Amino acid sequence: MPLAKIIWTKIDEAPALATYALLPVVKAYTKDTGIEIEVSDISLGARILALFPGRLTDDQKQVDALKQLGELTQSPEANIIKLPNISASIPQLQSAIKELQNKGYDIPDYPEEPKTDTEKALQLRFTKVLGSAVNPVLREGNSDRRAASSVKKFAQKNPHGMMKAWPETGSKTRVAYMTENDFFATEKSVTLERACLAKIVFVDSKGVETVLKDQLSLQKGEIIDTAVMNVTSLRAFYAKTIHEARQEGALLSLHLKATMMKISDPIMFGHAVSVFFGSALDKHKAALKQIGTNINNGLADVLEKLNRLPAKKKAEIEADIQAVYANQPALAMVDSRKGITNLHVSNNVIIDASMPNIVRDGGRMWNLEDELQDTVAMIPDRSYATIYHQIIEDCKVHGQFDPSTMGSVSNVGLMAQKAEEYGSHDKTFEIASAGVVKVVDTDGNTYLEQVVEGGDIFRMCQAKDAPIQDWVKLAVSRAKASGSTTIFWLDEQRGHDAEIIKKVLLYLKDHDTSGLDIRILKPVEAMKFSLLRVRKGEDTISVTGNVLRDYLTDLFPILELGTSARMLSIVPLMKGGGLFETGAGGSAPKHVEQFLSEGHLRWDSLGEYCALVPSFEQVAKISNNLNATVLAETLDQAISTYLENGRSPSRKVGELDNRGSSFFLALYWAQALAAQDRDLEMKNRFAVLSEQLAENESQIIEELLGAQGQPVDIGGYYYPTVELAEKAMRPSQLFNSIIEGF
Repeated sequence: MPLAKIIWTKIDEAPALATYALLPVVKAYTKDTGIEIEVSDISLGARILALFPGRLTDDQKQVDALKQLGELTQSPEANIIKLPNISASIPQLQSAIKELQNKGYDIPDYPEEPKTDTEKALQLRFTKVLGSAVNPVLREGNSDRRAASSVKKFAQKNPHGMMKAWPETGSKTRVAYMTENDFFATEKSVTLERACLAKIVFVDSKGVETVLKDQLSLQKGEIIDTAVMNVTSLRAFYAKTIHEARQEGALLSLHLKATMMKISDPIMFGHAVSVFFGSALDKHKAALKQIGTNINNGLADVLEKLNRLPAKKKAEIEADIQAVYANQPALAMVDSRKGITNLHVSNNVIIDASMPNIVRDGGRMWNLEDELQDTVAMIPDRSYATIYHQIIEDCKVHGQFDPSTMGSVSNVGLMAQKAEEYGSHDKTFEIASAGVVKVVDTDGNTYLEQVVEGGDIFRMCQAKDAPIQDWVKLAVSRAKASGSTTIFWLDEQRGHDAEIIKKVLLYLKDHDTSGLDIRILKPVEAMKFSLLRVRKGEDTISVTGNVLRDYLTDLFPILELGTSARMLSIVPLMKGGGLFETGAGGSAPKHVEQFLSEGHLRWDSLGEYCALVPSFEQVAKISNNLNATVLAETLDQAISTYLENGRSPSRKVGELDNRGSSFFLALYWAQALAAQDRDLEMKNRFAVLSEQLAENESQIIEELLGAQGQPVDIGGYYYPTVELAEKAMRPSQLFNSIIEGF
């Protein structure tokens, strides 16, 4: 039988730890089935090491696994299971570098303010691992993201208990967004009539030209757009909203995505911090500049670097910062016990996780007293703020959603070949002075231009024609398979969307859509219509661009299922292979913190379990492998049993955690394999294993629970020691011996 290979990505934080418990089971169950499981390390630590092979010893060197996987996506044999990875911010990058240095790796410091050409080149090299560095490389297809039917049925039968009622007396919570001079207002877009080589050029008020980005290879039929965030208007918006929040007696919160939008959003975050703490920061501007503070990294960066000043000066600045709180609205808290606010670190509050939690928590966030309170949620750019505004206003009228009856909103997302905003990183710039930014081809033709002021944020985005065609095809396919109403979330008043709509209308003609309910609605209208259906228990497919894909596939699953980590995420690669993603990792840091302090990992690997099913199905499809079909069918049965028996990890130490959950998944999967009749050889082999696991269940669980309750050392956060992590995640010698013996 031909050997089929499944690539399992080694990544970061809680899902990486969970892999140590789960992967030995998967490898054992696939042995002698014609399927090989290969691990590919694309963790943040490994990606940093891959940048500097010349500074490392031979045994320290790390292959560029991400590059290799990117090349693999172009093969029809590609079968990749991709777990959630860190979309690193600069503070996270710096922490990872420090950890690697302490382990003896000769990695240079990240130059925050490069002065020499060498430092500038070094900073540019490090940008390759910042933000969404992984996803654009691997996502060479569009996204089909939905809850597996077994997961949805279980969620309705056993609704999660995290939903909090919206106050009947009314809520002060609202979404505040800009009404002019944001990305939405300034966006200009064009569809190219021919292929060309282009560049992004800045021309200042004196006519001096600077090339910001060269050698842009653009394709015929590609949509390109440019947009500008006017910083003067942004700061005025922040000041106005801060004042209003104080008058209204609501918390103030800021919701951006500084991890994925690694250029634009940290800058917008920094402006919010500087406006809120303006009286203190402006007063000590010279001293703060002297010690190298970077306000884009948040208030925490300022507080940390105050240690570089004389004690008296440090105390003076700290006192002035504390005085600000008395005259400003209360800030939403990340950790009230430690005094960490929404404005401390840019990656602490990520919009696609934080806004669903506001809805779930009855329109509230946590305050300094560790109590829930209404909040004014600042989302500067209008492009997507309106969808959150709509759901909050809906809840004010209709109250909280009921997970036991609510319908689903699945998603078909345009993301192939770095489509839209998430592909704009290398084409996003903070403009130095007033002037004009142009997109110009080698013949001197100007396609788009934007008038800018000093400090403005300029970005250019792209969406190629082939991915758009594939996206429309996938949307029609899902509409046919599900029978659900299908909505393209597009606004003809937005430059980019207007061009997309033309292509959608054109490419829908290539498919038989008779009997299908396919619509195009503005995002705010699409949200309103989808919520109406959700409350009736009806399912809807949202067809969106890249960022809305991310936002909606956190928003609805968090409300429906309690977490987006339980979603099935299939990416049919455009070259014929498959990428199977395993859910969100936003809560992973807290999970690791608990594991290190208490020896309890509450990460739920249901996303990994679910991703394996279509991965096996892909093997069966490509290789005509009956074993893969049997593994897929029985794993799906095991997942249903796992859910029905309540084997998900508990949040509390001393109760079932991820390791115990993986044991029960192994047990139920072995039992399903022993019960099937499609492959008698597998049936007989797994009958023995299932009997062994069942007979020793009590002792195995006792050993797994016995490992909890004390601190754990895994040798590092970003780059753990394999032996230590494996020992911590596989503490049952009996379970290990049974699996290895099998």
